Amino acid sequence: MTKKRFLLRLGTDLYDALEKWAADDLRSVNAQIEYLLTESARRAGRVRKGAGGTGEGDKAELPGMRDEM
Repeated sequence: MTKKRFLLRLGTDLYDALEKWAADDLRSVNAQIEYLLTESARRAGRVRKGAGGTGEGDKAELPGMRDEM
């Protein structure tokens, strides 16, 4: 899979929360953001199941989130 780079600006509080969440899930902040965006896009029907993903650990379920597709 080819990956596209882009700049993302986040507020300090949001970044800190993502950093802790990523550490809890044993992911980098980048992988956590990609995982969250992929899951959100799947749930919204914007990408098919199995598309995208972060590779390692992308099958872990987020607390309170269930795959309904």
